[in-house]
Amino acid sequence: MKYTDHKTVEELKIAYVGGGSQGWAWGLMSDLAESGDLSGEVALYDINYEAAKTNETIGNRYNELPGCKSKWNYYATKTLEEALTGADFVVISIQPGTFDEMAVDVHTPEKYGIYQSVGDTTGPGGIMRALRTIPQMEVIAKGIEKCCPKAWVINYTNPMALCVKALYDTFPGIRAFGCCHEVFGSKNLFASALKDIRGIEGIERDEIKINVVGVNHFTWINEASWHGEDLMPVYRQFAEKYKDTGFEGVEEVNWMNSAFANNRRVKFDLLLRFGSVAAAGDRHLAEFCPKNWYLGSEKQANSWGFGLTTVDWRKDRQAKRNVAGQKKASGEAEVTIKPSGEEGVLQMRALLGLCELVTNVNIPNVGQIPNLPLGTVVETNAVFRDGRLEPMMAGPIPTEIDALVRRIANAQLMVAEAGKERNLDKAFAAFINDPLMDLPVPEARKLFDEMVEGTKEYLQEYFK
Repeated sequence: MKYTDHKTVEELKIAYVGGGSQGWAWGLMSDLAESGDLSGEVALYDINYEAAKTNETIGNRYNELPGCKSKWNYYATKTLEEALTGADFVVISIQPGTFDEMAVDVHTPEKYGIYQSVGDTTGPGGIMRALRTIPQMEVIAKGIEKCCPKAWVINYTNPMALCVKALYDTFPGIRAFGCCHEVFGSKNLFASALKDIRGIEGIERDEIKINVVGVNHFTWINEASWHGEDLMPVYRQFAEKYKDTGFEGVEEVNWMNSAFANNRRVKFDLLLRFGSVAAAGDRHLAEFCPKNWYLGSEKQANSWGFGLTTVDWRKDRQAKRNVAGQKKASGEAEVTIKPSGEEGVLQMRALLGLCELVTNVNIPNVGQIPNLPLGTVVETNAVFRDGRLEPMMAGPIPTEIDALVRRIANAQLMVAEAGKERNLDKAFAAFINDPLMDLPVPEARKLFDEMVEGTKEYLQEYFK
């Protein structure tokens, strides 16, 4: 890695684990092309080598665009070790298993009256996904320890908290953090509240300053300001105004026509109940709450302004992306440079000393949230600066939501132990304690065993 006199960092190496991915990988390519003070190479590793080769071609096409400000050499690798060796940064975005396994995660519980709107972080589906993912994260962490122990590691894979936990449990010296864009949406919603309630337009999300406290996808904002003005009263007025109708905004896709959209009624309801702003989207938030609050049935979910994202929809989207990828690689379709909205490249720049950044990340608790167990992977603000990532003291989880968040944090610690020990009985203990689980224990065990059997191909280590 070479630092020049003009604060330009040349000859960087980024290892992309899951380098055949599309949404995340293509966004990173665009953001790198826009970053004029970085350049280097991106090694793409994926168990689907052909997908990585396709992204190699797509990535290198960005170098030809008139608006490209930096050049990157993209190349696919056949081994994880080749990709990691000498890396300055490692990006992880993998799919743990296939969509067939995810179909088991999401849809098998429906036979037992348990509905999930996402199924990748918490609930029975999130737990099963974690059991598949933890062994894969252990392999990646060992590779990083061997090949690039000083690299900064950015994880985008869900379940976020348990992925980051597995990385640290395997290689305690790792310099890893998890990135999630859900909090960005809440900052945008604060800007919408200012526009709607106060008539103030044109506010960028970076102008909104917040305190973030919680665990990924169940993160809460208990302080918010805009140029020193407390925004919590404005947001409460906004929530009261739209608690019954919901708020989607004039440029949003209606939730009834989008698998990912929602109308924020769950967020508003939680704010009015507990006094803090739940920072993720409604589809995620609902899964952390007792079943009968929002997810007692598909009809109840719809009544709260969000839908259940089916795995068939995800499969269809993947098929369309595969076609789009082939067209981009062949030149039949254009590649374009536009901001992804993610902060990965900005975080890299800050860690290289090119700027300073305060943003939300997922890292182990070393006291930034004093009333959660140490070692729990929590989501709070942190400062990124030249070679350092420093968590900011977020303070305790507010009393009103302490029991809700603590239940999830303790369950995640149980799942982490179960994955590390390859212990399905310990995993079941977490399974029956999940807020969505309202089954008698024998029925819960039957569901658990059915889900294990349905995803057994990716759980072989648990049977050795």
